[in-house]
Amino acid sequence: MLKDFSIQALFMGILTTFVGFASSFAVVLHGLQSVGATDAQAASGLMALSIALGLCAILLSSVTRLPISIAWSTPGGALLASTGVVEGGFNAAVGAFLICAVLIVIAGLFKPLGRAVAAIPAPLANAMLAGVLIGLCFAPVRAISFNPLLGLPIALAWIVVGAFKRLWAVPAALAAFVLVVAFGVDIPDGALGSIEQALRPPVEFVMPVFNLPAFISIALPLFIVTMASQNIPGIAVLKVSGYTPKPGPLFSVTGLFSIVSAPFGGHAVNLAAITAAMCAGQDAHPDPARRYWAVLVSGISYVILGLLAGAVTTFVALAPPVLIQAVAGLALVGAFSSSAMSAFQAQDSREAAAITFLVTASGVSFGGISGAFWGLLAGGLMLALSRIVQAAKK
Repeated sequence: MLKDFSIQALFMGILTTFVGFASSFAVVLHGLQSVGATDAQAASGLMALSIALGLCAILLSSVTRLPISIAWSTPGGALLASTGVVEGGFNAAVGAFLICAVLIVIAGLFKPLGRAVAAIPAPLANAMLAGVLIGLCFAPVRAISFNPLLGLPIALAWIVVGAFKRLWAVPAALAAFVLVVAFGVDIPDGALGSIEQALRPPVEFVMPVFNLPAFISIALPLFIVTMASQNIPGIAVLKVSGYTPKPGPLFSVTGLFSIVSAPFGGHAVNLAAITAAMCAGQDAHPDPARRYWAVLVSGISYVILGLLAGAVTTFVALAPPVLIQAVAGLALVGAFSSSAMSAFQAQDSREAAAITFLVTASGVSFGGISGAFWGLLAGGLMLALSRIVQAAKK
């Protein structure tokens, strides 16, 4: 196992953690607070999610030797933010988190679901991935527009270093980001002191309460959003990268880790989609059999960040979010270009792939479910209709 370790995987694992944590932790905190969590309970939830997903990633990647990235449910956090406090307060929300986790375990054990996910056509999976990635790939341009003095050094570091050594382009962008934040961002007075005060892990146990309003308002929507917007696209991303693990066991394991994190405020742990493309791509290592180390490094990093959740949350919040997104976008340019090219390569599925890409890239959600799911559904219907028409003509 140690013979598979590489510096490339080390850098990509650290970057994956940085991108995954920094780009969406604010959504998680806001979502938890919206359903009644105190500041301490929300920080505890962030800690629980970070440690749970880190341990889950370490376990799955060690056992399977595949780059199976794990994340918290960012769409789930957004869903919570729009839900508000339900009857029973945050205790009832935690009860709903537990029910959602149990439903995910059951979904993993239900074999027809796994077969349905495995049957997703490759062109549509590639188109969905390209649609998911394109928004972040715009981030470097938005960062330069936001502040050229802050955004341009990050982009230039990626371009210049990548011209000589492509594999070092993303680490160079990350280093540039750190320097930009250190020397270009005004740090408010007293910010460093608040970071020191937040070093103690924010552990808060919440006794779950189970009631019908929380089940209808939180548990069921959270389950649907997590499966449709995270777990299913996560499997599709792995499939695009040439990995074909059985979906069911992966879903069930993430559900079990969600059960463990829920009493401490964590809403859901699931398969990653965007960061999965980073760890499963060539930038993690040219040899696909050695890319799982990027996930192992990421898992360890997430556990460390979880223990330092209070301090990390305070420090990362000092940087403009668009700069964090810019680093992520640069890291995903390669994944976007390869997935887009593969999506439109086959002529007979080109229109269906285009619909999948456009619906996904629109970022529009219906019924609390993100465009990634609806993109796959729309593209699948178009592909099915096309094949029926072609069969009728013969």
